[in-house]
Amino acid sequence: MSGYLRLRQIALVAPDLERAVADIETALGVRLCFRDVNVAKYGLVNALFPIGTDFLEIVTPTREGTTAGRFMTTTAGRGGYMAIFDCDDPERRREHAKALGIRLAATLEHPGFWGTQLHPKDCRATMLEFDRSEGNETLMGGYHPAGPDWQRCVKTDVTRALRGIEIESPDAAGIAAHWSRIIDRPLSADGREIACDTSWIRFVDAPAGSREVLATLVLDVADPEAMLARARGRGQPDTDRAFDLYGVSCRVR
Repeated sequence: MSGYLRLRQIALVAPDLERAVADIETALGVRLCFRDVNVAKYGLVNALFPIGTDFLEIVTPTREGTTAGRFMTTTAGRGGYMAIFDCDDPERRREHAKALGIRLAATLEHPGFWGTQLHPKDCRATMLEFDRSEGNETLMGGYHPAGPDWQRCVKTDVTRALRGIEIESPDAAGIAAHWSRIIDRPLSADGREIACDTSWIRFVDAPAGSREVLATLVLDVADPEAMLARARGRGQPDTDRAFDLYGVSCRVR
């Protein structure tokens, strides 16, 4: 497969990793697949969960002065920390971002893995990352950030897939056009949506003066009412067809 671009992973920040792991396993009915010891050099611990063939990651700072810690403080815990794309050409996308004047936050390279993180202030709303793993041409192939055998942990009887995300902004049209340039994918006819290969990104109006945020994950689930009840039982506030989970709203359908 060539020319692919998939919104593959969302990262959230939580103050207590083990509590977050328990909350996510209970609310979403997913299974922990990997803890990456390499994130320790960034002052973090983490946990990853497959959502179908996509992933939810939780990171927790372990020391002062981390990017994730500053994010948690400045945002008061609201908003998603990172949106990570799986693609065949992270090197090209790195040069494309630089040509647009987007600063690089990090260049990632491990055996069988290449990636680029873009500066969140230049991206607006959240940090964007473009990765390639050996074997990730197919959705059930290799995906380095999730460990060597993540496929054994896929569990879709409760949560089936990540269908899309919503970005809230008082300048929704402006950030939509900005992300379209960075991601190098066209906007929909209404100028508010970008289609990736397996999901979509929607840009939603927010009140004037509010902060731009990755606000919502849209999940395909087997039983929305049961999921809302489980989230409520864990003390996670819920509204119409959605519940809060470590900075984002999870809308179920």
